[in-house]
Amino acid sequence: MREVHDIIISPLVTEKSTTQRESQSQYSFKVNKRANKIEIKEAVERLFKVKVREVRTATIRGKVKRLGRRFGKRPDWKKAVVTVKEGDRIDFFEGA
Repeated sequence: MREVHDIIISPLVTEKSTTQRESQSQYSFKVNKRANKIEIKEAVERLFKVKVREVRTATIRGKVKRLGRRFGKRPDWKKAVVTVKEGDRIDFFEGA
C-alpha cells in the first residue's frame, strides 16, 4: 500500500466544496491519479481519524492554454469527494 501523503495530494477549497462541506459533510481532495476508492477511503480515515461513508471520484481533464502562438495543456488530475459519517468533522478545513 502507498503512503497516505502519496494518495492525498491536497484539499480543494472552492465555493462548491465549501457548500458541500457545510450542508452534506462532504470534503473534496486532489488525489493521486492511480489511487482507487478503497485507498482513498483508508487514507482519509487514517489521516483525519474520521469514519468515511462514501467516496466518489472524477478524473478532471487539463485545459488547453495558449501563450502567444504556442499551445500547451495543463495536466490531468483526479478529484475525490469524501462523505464522512454524521457527527464527524475534518478540522483541517475549519478556519483557525
